Amino acid sequence: MRDLALLPKAHLHLHFTGSMRVGTLVDLAAKYRVKLPGALTDGDPLQLPATERGWFRFQRLYDAARKCVRSEEDMRRIVDEAAADDAAEGSGRLEIQVDPTSYAPFTGGITPAVEIVTDAARRASDDHGIEVGVIVAASRMKHPLDARTLARLAARYAGDGVGDVVGFGLSNDERRGDTTGFARAFEIARRAGLAAVPHGGELLGPDHIAVVLRDLEPNRLGHGVRAAESDRLLERIVEREVALEVCPASNVSLGVYHDATEVPLRRLVDAGARIALGADDPLLFGSRLLAQYETAREVHGFSDRELAELARSSIRASRASSSTKRRLLTGVDTWLTAPDPGNSAGEGTFGNNQGEPVTVV
Repeated sequence: MRDLALLPKAHLHLHFTGSMRVGTLVDLAAKYRVKLPGALTDGDPLQLPATERGWFRFQRLYDAARKCVRSEEDMRRIVDEAAADDAAEGSGRLEIQVDPTSYAPFTGGITPAVEIVTDAARRASDDHGIEVGVIVAASRMKHPLDARTLARLAARYAGDGVGDVVGFGLSNDERRGDTTGFARAFEIARRAGLAAVPHGGELLGPDHIAVVLRDLEPNRLGHGVRAAESDRLLERIVEREVALEVCPASNVSLGVYHDATEVPLRRLVDAGARIALGADDPLLFGSRLLAQYETAREVHGFSDRELAELARSSIRASRASSSTKRRLLTGVDTWLTAPDPGNSAGEGTFGNNQGEPVTVV
């Protein structure tokens, strides 16, 4: 089988604090004399029920990790390492999501916090050969007026270059807050040319996804896996070309599905949905982007041709420039037409113009 780490791809669902390496978290905790919960350092992925109690435990752990990020230096380290880790797994494009209000107390405000992340993204792009864009995210746990403030801030730094703010998101427990109340913030973001990338369709099902589609008009939907529960809704998502940022490890860790076999990846793909696999919070869920592609291959039986199409879908759904998309898509074609190392006796599998495998001896 072809090496999935060599498959060019885009990573569109990765949270700032949740992207941290365990070793980095341990270093920062020692630096600030913070005692960490064992669940953050034992290396095991979380296994939580899909209940409010389960989410509360997840949020407590996330907050414990976030409390270890207390300086510009810490923030720059996180962005740099996230870019390095993604580049090592074949990502040519990373769009990292951050709520600047979490780091404002240590940087002098939300504006400096955004500027630190965008500048760090530019430097990391140069250092690791990967394009990094930034998504500014509001929280459902806060008032919609706060979201409008963040949307205006995101609009100030909007652009399509490396390190620019490329999208506006809405995260945290989707069972909280009034989705409709955040519509104005997303309107502000769209007018600035930002992608609308709210979370939805993981903890709640089709009815909530329908509200998100109606009121927030997303370009991409964070998770969205539970659209598989409604044929009609899934048809709407496909017709509107809304990409779904599917994060299998997250779905299992948060108890949405019992195990990876239940994640409806195949169902979504067969329905024609645009899919961008994501790692969400590797620090808590125990696996990065490459593992999501491995799950598609090993658990869901995706062929190399189908895995290449998943990668293409992620690239097309990104806010990368046209030239970057062309370059990465060409790289996917090259990966697919390379000899399959799984073949023996001098056989090699190559791709024809349609990307179908052709075996030659």
